Formats: sequence, structure tokens, C-alpha cells
Amino acid sequence: MLGGGLAGPEAAWQIASRGLDVELWEMRPHVSTPAHQTGAFGELVCSNSLKSETPNSAPWLLKEELRRSGSLLLACAAEAAVAGGQSLTVDRDLFSGAIERALTEHPRIRLRREEALRIPDAQITVLATGPLTSAPLARDLARVTGREHLHFYDAISPIVEADSLARDRVYALSRYGKGGDDYLNCPLDRSEYQRFYDALIAAESYPLRAFEEPKFFEACLPLEELARRGPETLRFGPMKPVGLPDPRTGRVPYAAVQLRRENARADSYNLVGFQNHLRFAAQAEVLRLIPGLEGARFLRFGQVHRNSYLQAPTVLGPRLELRARPNVHVAGQLCGTEGYVEAIATGYLAGQFAAAQARGVALPPPPRASALGSLLHYMLQARPETYAPANITFDLLPPLETPEPDRERRRQLQCEGALAAHQRWLDEATA
Repeated sequence: MLGGGLAGPEAAWQIASRGLDVELWEMRPHVSTPAHQTGAFGELVCSNSLKSETPNSAPWLLKEELRRSGSLLLACAAEAAVAGGQSLTVDRDLFSGAIERALTEHPRIRLRREEALRIPDAQITVLATGPLTSAPLARDLARVTGREHLHFYDAISPIVEADSLARDRVYALSRYGKGGDDYLNCPLDRSEYQRFYDALIAAESYPLRAFEEPKFFEACLPLEELARRGPETLRFGPMKPVGLPDPRTGRVPYAAVQLRRENARADSYNLVGFQNHLRFAAQAEVLRLIPGLEGARFLRFGQVHRNSYLQAPTVLGPRLELRARPNVHVAGQLCGTEGYVEAIATGYLAGQFAAAQARGVALPPPPRASALGSLLHYMLQARPETYAPANITFDLLPPLETPEPDRERRRQLQCEGALAAHQRWLDEATA
């Protein structure tokens, strides 16, 4: 088992829970990455939100299937949950601590803090080293698959200290009042927005290296990349003010910046959707133009890093196994999913498949109608030449046999069908 992010611990837990011994390798903290700051298992680097908990939404559906499947990391997330509106938001430290505690206490899991330089030849292995797989292992993976990785660029948002915010300039409110006062909001009028936009466009970014192609994941674009698409783009994206009326004026501001708490103590906040690639000095200068952040102290600046992933339709089989090395199952963002919950989901699946292989059992993949099955179907059946990382969405699920024009009713029926199909598979898999 290689990788201690999200997919690796989930896979290790699933295997060990089936009575098999597991050795889990993690190179951090001895070897770090451009995105991680600690050696903690399950470190969340981009956000501390595991997306929507709204019933009959696609993220909720995937999480619900995982909960019903006995996911370790979803249980740890529940233990570490903090207020986050309609999202499953966790305290990063509590979340990582819960994962490490569960792994350490399991009698069949052995933790090994060491960098893996190559893929094991014969042992049944789950490869979950993530989009920042170290260079030696990445080279060996390229050798085994016979192909170079595809890649894109991902970004992480800045974090500010709570007591450095100007509380007279910000107000607490979740969008449309849903979820209580779990977010802080910085309102901007037209002139403040224009000043911020002009400064953002003019700010200096870190240059990409000569061999790096600027290929960003569309759902996680750096702030300045969004801004270059037009002066109003931010107002329809991360600075959307809709549903956030300022209680002091009763009016919706021209634009708004949302800050989401980072932990249960609420002593730090994440600037929602403000991932960027600006130089740190320029970043501080630009972000302090936002009302309420004039004196902000930054615990972490936004960054961009290269994320690698496999061309899954070409190199993976139906049980997430490498076609060139069937004893190796791949999980997490390395197999071409995007998002924390999706990484957990593929870790769960890879763990199930690896455990079944070790017992000499041919476990069938989850049904296409389920969220787990639809995610797997996308990874294996997408066109290789256009393959790109994906989140779980209703577009990945099969359409209803009988068309339903009402969107909410349609999604409800899709979720009911998915959960029923998943339960039938689960009952068969555990029989």
C-alpha cells in the first residue's frame, strides 16, 4: 500500500477489515511535496470541505454510498466536522488525527514512513501516491505503463488568521441563510471591486517553468486566470454576492468574498475559491484591498502545483488494476478523479478489489446505476484522447429509463435508484 493521503488509508482500512495484513507506506514528512505542509495522514491541502450534504445532490449521493459501505474516512470526517453551512466541513487537524489513530490502532496495519522508489513486482499493491507522486516512483510508473502521465495544474487557497480580520467590515451569513452563520463575508461596492480587479490583473504571478504547459483543471482555476476572462467573471464565480445581503444595509453588495472557517476553534479562515498563482508579496498586497482584509495575516498563501494522473481508459482494467501489472490497483487522483470524496471512493474500491484478489475472489465492480459505479465507468470508458479528471456529477450517472422533466424530482429518482443498486451490490459483495 503506497500513499497516506485520502485514498491510501481508506484502501488500507478496507483490506485490513477483511482480515488481511497491510503495510502502508507514506514518504512524508521525510520527503515533502509542493502542496503538503505536514506529514499527517489524510492532509487536506486545497480546502477543508468535503462538499455538499444537501440530500439528492451528487456529492451527497457519493458520500452516502460510502457511509453505507463502512468508509473509514467518512466516519473520521463526521468525528471532525465543524459548521460549514450545507457542506461537510472538517477541522483539518482533527480529521488527520482521527485517521492516524484508526490506522495505528488496527492490529493488521503497519505504518512505514519511507519513500517508495518503485512499484513492487509481485505483491498485491494499491498505488495511491496522488497527483504529486515523487519523481522516482513516477518514472517507474511511466516505465510500467509504457506511457508518460497526462497533467494539469491545481491550486490551493489562502488562509488568514481570524483575529486579523476587521470585524466591523465583515458579516456572518451563509448563502441564502442556509446552514446558519458559518461563513464570514467581505462586501465590495462597485469601486472597491474595480480597484481589486485592476490590481489582480496587474499583479505578478510566478512563472511556469519552460517545460510546464499551463493546463488548469477547469473547476479549480486560479483567481487571476478567471479574472482574465473578463471583468465580470469573478462576480459570477467566487465573488458572487447572490444570497448574501449585508444585514447592515439590507442590500446585496456588488461583489462579496466568502471566508470559511478552517477548524473548530474558528481561529483561521479560508478564502473560498481564491486559489491563485500570484507571488506571495503581490498576493498579500492584492488581497488586502478586500474590505475587512486590510490587516490580514496570512497563515498560508495560495499556490499552484503540477498534478499528474494516468490516462485511465488506456492503462486501467475494470477493477482499477494496471493492465500491465494486474497485481497493482490504482486509487485517488492518480487514476484521474478530482476531489477529496472521489479520492476516498476510489480508495474504497481499490481496497475492496485488492482484498478480493488476495482471497482469490472475483469481486464484481459496483453497478453502473450507483455513484461509485458511474465514477468507475467514467474512468474506464471515457475517450482516452480527451480524458481529464472528473468530479462526481449527475452527468456521469445513467439517465432514467422514464424521462422526468422536473429537475428536483429527476435527481431524487436517480439517487433512490443509485442507492438501491449500490445496496444490492453491497449485499452481494459481503455475502
